[in-house]
Amino acid sequence: MKKRLPGLGLCVAIALVATGLGALVPVVGAPVFGIVIGAVLAAFLKPGTVTDAGAAWSGKYVLQASVVVFGTGLSIVEVLRTGWHSLPVMLGTLAIALLGAWLIGRALGLDGDVRTLIGVGTGICGASAIAATQSVIRAKSSDVAYAIGTIFTFNVIAVVTFPFIGRALGMSDHSFGLWAGTAINDTSSVVAASFSFSAAAGAYGIVVKLTRTLMIVPITVALALYKRRQEVRADAAAGGAAAEEPPGRISWNKVVPMFLVWFLVAVLVDSLGVIPQAWHPYLSQLGTFMITVALAGIGLGTRVGVLRQAGLRPLVLGASLWVLVALSSLGLQAATHTL
Repeated sequence: MKKRLPGLGLCVAIALVATGLGALVPVVGAPVFGIVIGAVLAAFLKPGTVTDAGAAWSGKYVLQASVVVFGTGLSIVEVLRTGWHSLPVMLGTLAIALLGAWLIGRALGLDGDVRTLIGVGTGICGASAIAATQSVIRAKSSDVAYAIGTIFTFNVIAVVTFPFIGRALGMSDHSFGLWAGTAINDTSSVVAASFSFSAAAGAYGIVVKLTRTLMIVPITVALALYKRRQEVRADAAAGGAAAEEPPGRISWNKVVPMFLVWFLVAVLVDSLGVIPQAWHPYLSQLGTFMITVALAGIGLGTRVGVLRQAGLRPLVLGASLWVLVALSSLGLQAATHTL
């Protein structure tokens, strides 16, 4: 543990600075500042420095712990109160985001992990979904940086443009809250955009967004299962020890990460009313700080030269998915008579 302390300490220091900057510029937010500051510092650090072990540990385990903490703000009761009428919009936009990421990403020649991270980040809940997915598919730090940067770019655009578009379309508070909750990625951006429209839209948008966050679990489990099958087949093709676990049978204890189990436990505990309502703002702040610490670690493991190689393709994918999800949310609302 001692060898991790320098890197972990640096990540915490970066997170403190990022939190201050995030308070000054809430549209950007502390997590984005965290990964940017980490990536900038990484440009001046050589691989193999004393901070590497702690940064890598932070980017994995603090990341997983932050997802669990976010679960304490999700109540199944609140989710059910959003009503079944919002589910077609949420599930439809998620399917479009994931399918669009696969098709458009392949056409752009992007790596599979980049496509997956941008797809779940757009379809579910931005940095939190990227964090959960990264823990399962073990994507490279550079891939996470692509995804976070892309999500951030279109979150900012959404915060600025959505309220104007909503008023131009004559949307109700309910329909705008549903639109913001399903078409904007990060929770803080949903709050900023929906409350800019109205208080009622903000209240509904938050519940829709929290409901959407629960999709982390089935999507991440599916990705973990797919990843495990790939590994088993690769072992079989290489003549490895796959005989213990043939492709047709996979041990769930090797597929489902423990942090997802604890995430569900946190949701259950909150749903039972064990966590006082007054604690929720503080737990949310703790979760945001932890994810900022983790993203600082990911940023420290990122090399700017590697990011340049991807060029504008991740942004093109992010832009395409952002437009697809925004339009499909409106279309599904119209089809289900909730617009």
